Amino acid sequence: MERAGRTQSSARRRRSEATGAIPQLPWRQLRNPYAPTEPLSGDQIAAIHNASLRVLEEIGVNVLLPEAREIYRQAGADLDPNSTRVRFDRGLIESSVAKAPPRFTLHARNPARNLIFGENYANFATVAGAPNVSDLDGGRHSGTLADMGNFIRLAHSLNIIHLIACYPVEPIDIEPNLRHLKATQLVAALTDKAFSGYALGRRRILDVIEMARIVRGIPDGQLDREPSLYTVVNSNSPLQLDQPMLWGIIEMACRNQVVVLTPFTLAGAMAPITLAGALAQQNAEALAGIALAQIVRPGAPVIYGGFTSNVDMRSGAPAFGTPEAAKAAQIGGQLARRYRLPYRSSNVNAANAPDVQAAYESQMSIWGALTGHCNLLVHAAGWLEGGLCASFEKFIIDAEMLQMMQAYFEPLVVDDATLGLAAMREVGPGGHFFGAQHTLERYETAFYAPLLSDWRSFQAWSTDGSIDTTRRANRIYRKLLQDYQPPPLDPAVAEELDAFVRRRTEEGGAPMD
Repeated sequence: MERAGRTQSSARRRRSEATGAIPQLPWRQLRNPYAPTEPLSGDQIAAIHNASLRVLEEIGVNVLLPEAREIYRQAGADLDPNSTRVRFDRGLIESSVAKAPPRFTLHARNPARNLIFGENYANFATVAGAPNVSDLDGGRHSGTLADMGNFIRLAHSLNIIHLIACYPVEPIDIEPNLRHLKATQLVAALTDKAFSGYALGRRRILDVIEMARIVRGIPDGQLDREPSLYTVVNSNSPLQLDQPMLWGIIEMACRNQVVVLTPFTLAGAMAPITLAGALAQQNAEALAGIALAQIVRPGAPVIYGGFTSNVDMRSGAPAFGTPEAAKAAQIGGQLARRYRLPYRSSNVNAANAPDVQAAYESQMSIWGALTGHCNLLVHAAGWLEGGLCASFEKFIIDAEMLQMMQAYFEPLVVDDATLGLAAMREVGPGGHFFGAQHTLERYETAFYAPLLSDWRSFQAWSTDGSIDTTRRANRIYRKLLQDYQPPPLDPAVAEELDAFVRRRTEEGGAPMD
């Protein structure tokens, strides 16, 4: 069968080369058909929940925006008059969080790209926020708007990528006060998939909310009914919500847009060194932010985010793709399901190159996240260096791993045809199935055809130049960029978007809050 597999793979490869196409699976909304992995018992999850409520009641959270403190106070929270500390009655937290919807739809400008969040749906988003970019040709350098555009083109071209996570690489060449305008305008021009905006102050997020409305060509009322933008709000662990993030929660919730509340709890550094303690802190911070969104607008869509990993205790550097992080991702899913909330996790690694370490740490991250039933996988493609770099080759390596998970999610059909009794009768004892009618009818589509993997023999591979995985990924990403075709954008929408960006640019953009 090894030879048969190579023969079929070679046939697919020849067909792809003949047509010039990159082999990939079709676009679809993914559903995870398997039961979630649950490392903890119900009693243990209840213990983490109760510990989180004790943290919020007894220790509290620093809330650095006076407006947010007042919103909490009016809802019944206890404010320390001499500090920014807010403490929460558990009843307030539980009743507020219970108002969040267990499922919602995020709308894209192309309705065929709308995405459901919740239940067993899984959605994959690009890497986000990396200050640097790398590939084999240009090496490593600070990100630019042109680099960001190429990542968006890749994300649009790859069916396995469902949505854009802010700036895949930070466009350092654009002034900070205008960056959100230029970057969002570029996303709108290059893809019709759903996207996000940074919650970096009130003016920025208000601008991006308005741009999301313009991109979809809808009135304010429809935007308020149809979530069309998401933002990630990171608490400043331990136990602090910063002013720009709080503005993001408030403004997004007011407009019924999606807030992904994600504590950045690294065990041993920004959270207790024990995994149980780090998860209790993660849960407390997430619940505090989610409660604010629900106080502002009951029923506003939110996602429970988990980003608990650990640090290297020898250096203090973050570690990702670890056994502890995989368990934390699975337990984070248990906690999210306890509150009937959609769940976010990440595909992350600490490697400094798109190499074997990057792949096996990412595979550990992906497996932990998806067996934990995450609904949103952020940094699904391209993350490197613990988030300090976005790699074009890693983007393709990740796309292969994600496609393999999509194929793994496909249900197995067991019926008279697939059981193959007729084929076994035809072949009989001691024969082979290469020429069996059952095989000939199915050989082109029976197995997963890789985007990146090379299944040829050593001799064929070496004769062809011994091209390793990273170099093949480089060739594929360049081929995808060469073949990229932008989706159509209504000229009236483009004109309105241009006018908005021009006006906001003339007004000075957004200050750093």
